[in-house]
Amino acid sequence: MEIQSFNSATPTGADVATDTSAVISSDFETFLNMLTTQLENQDPLNPVDSADYAAQLAQFSAVEQQVLTNDLLETLIQQSQVTGLSDMAGWVGMEARATGAAHFNGAPVRLVPDPSPLAQSTVLIVTNSAGQEVAVEPLPSGGGEIDWVGYDEDGRPLPPGEYTFRIESTANGEIIEREAVAHYTRVNEVRVEGGVNVAILAGGVSVPATEITALRVPS
Repeated sequence: MEIQSFNSATPTGADVATDTSAVISSDFETFLNMLTTQLENQDPLNPVDSADYAAQLAQFSAVEQQVLTNDLLETLIQQSQVTGLSDMAGWVGMEARATGAAHFNGAPVRLVPDPSPLAQSTVLIVTNSAGQEVAVEPLPSGGGEIDWVGYDEDGRPLPPGEYTFRIESTANGEIIEREAVAHYTRVNEVRVEGGVNVAILAGGVSVPATEITALRVPS
């Protein structure tokens, strides 16, 4: 399962701290060697001011602390992602509500249009993955869930693929609202992509967890 593989590949805080300490220790030895060489080769008639050495030590200490802080923050972020995935594990097998593309494979897609209450008429506009409008159909007033069965305006079945949906609400002959339409789709997997927790919906559609607005048991 993806969550397990992510957990097993994620370094622990102790691993990161050990690696970072080893690097800093090595760098500090190099710094001391350079400082010793500088002392050995300084002009005895014009020695380096002790304040300069103190300043160099202070600068190295500041860099060391910054490296440790950055690695600690990175570890905390990784741990929070793992925790988020653990929380999302219960999403698998549920139906997620989200806007964006939905995969159509011949089975109806459950849509949740929300037309303007001021609308006198509302139409559903369907767009394919190439950005082409492939269907326009009227919607009943009042909203509510509907099943989109995947036919074009001539009643011909559309090919499998990814489709997006929007509605246009009209009043007095003018469009008063354009809005994306949400859909319910089964969650097949949860994982991290580019540092973001995402849900993989049916058909392989990837949706950031923050864009999912509802979950429910499949009907």
